[in-house]
Amino acid sequence: MASAIKFGTDGWRAIIADDFTFENVRRVSRAIANYIHRHEDPAKGVLLAYDTRFGSRRFAEVAAEQLADAGLQVRLANDYTPTPALSYAVKQMGAAGGVMITSSHNPWSWNGVKFKASYGGSATPEIMRKIEGYLDAPATPAKGGRVSEIDFKAPYVAAIEKFADIGLISKAGFRFAIDVMYGAGRGVLAGIFHKAGVPYLEIRGEVNPLFPGINPEPILPHVKALQDTVVREKCSAGLAVDGDADRIGAVAEDGSFVDSHKCFAVLLEWLLKRKQWPGAVTRAFNTTSMLDRIARKYHRELIEHGIGFKYVCDIILSGREVLVGGEESGGIGIPRHLPERDGILNCLLLANVMAEEGKSLGQLVEQLQNEYGRHYYGRRDLHIADELKLSALCRAAAHPRKIGYKVLRMEDMDGYKFFLDAPSNGDGAEPWVLLRGSGTEPLLRIYCEASSPELVEEILSAAESFVYCKATVA
Repeated sequence: MASAIKFGTDGWRAIIADDFTFENVRRVSRAIANYIHRHEDPAKGVLLAYDTRFGSRRFAEVAAEQLADAGLQVRLANDYTPTPALSYAVKQMGAAGGVMITSSHNPWSWNGVKFKASYGGSATPEIMRKIEGYLDAPATPAKGGRVSEIDFKAPYVAAIEKFADIGLISKAGFRFAIDVMYGAGRGVLAGIFHKAGVPYLEIRGEVNPLFPGINPEPILPHVKALQDTVVREKCSAGLAVDGDADRIGAVAEDGSFVDSHKCFAVLLEWLLKRKQWPGAVTRAFNTTSMLDRIARKYHRELIEHGIGFKYVCDIILSGREVLVGGEESGGIGIPRHLPERDGILNCLLLANVMAEEGKSLGQLVEQLQNEYGRHYYGRRDLHIADELKLSALCRAAAHPRKIGYKVLRMEDMDGYKFFLDAPSNGDGAEPWVLLRGSGTEPLLRIYCEASSPELVEEILSAAESFVYCKATVA
């Protein structure tokens, strides 16, 4: 009996050899072929790329064979490729869609399949539902399909070099550390800096599918090597991307971690003040309220949406003009470049902001904290049994009156978010905590924002006690 395949926010992920098998990759590929034949123009062909994970190239070849057997022209990457490079190619080449073999920031034992729609961005929830609906549909063999290899990286690099002011960055005198976390971003940002004469060093750029000692996710504690490098090498900033290079994290000159919320806020302030491009600002349900304050200062509409970049694409496809959109996990996209998150471009733009403002990354963050109030963020990932996860979510849905502090109000757009009667240090962040369960694995995440790091940790601990039924909530 075929194992169940469940699509998450950006495709399908599973543990290699358990559920992520050649046969299941064939099933997903056939489902994508069925979707393209029924809802896109199959004559436009499909693009296919892969990251540095174990077996990714071979899984990509298997997927390419299935798509070609369905009569589709398949252009397969000739090397490890960042996801945004594939998305850019889909849009620029007018392909019917793109398939990326990656499990993004998951542990080494995972792999997955992302689908990029014809507009060059994350597939909408409706597209993902259609593909999932074809998982058990019969194959549609057809003649005329073939597989050819292509370089997706060179055109992508040329595009992002034009989007940022490389000349300004090269004149600024800043030195950068780049952490590609053994992933598909290896050599890309480093190559741009090398050509422009920007001082840099790249770490963890070798191919090692075991991702020794880390998950390829640019958050604590996985960025410790980057923190150490920035301090040791006296860099002005550290720039990190995840395993498939569509998410960003950073490190300030003193070695302190700069989370994706602060990266988003730095970029948003710069876009509104310096670029003044039109459009609304969008953010996911679990991101910082500092973005709301920045948007309000510049009289921009802010749209809150569900968790996952596909919701940003939904807003763009509805006809709304969007300046920038993003999510908690480091995915930030600027639609005038691409309706897609792009970790490498965002790293380049952070360097651009530093050069234009004449400030280190730490100085830029401190400037935001001083102007918009203190905002600090934390997240805990609880790998727990589904029974406990569902129990915690049911109790959260029942409107508890207290989680460490009195609950003032609850929102349930995507998970259960509780605004708390906790200290906010004057004009600092309004304290909140969010519980959200994974739909595809035994995992519950707790997110929190407050006006001090100590308060964040206190609230996270109270929420964790709530999950494990150790807290009084009445």
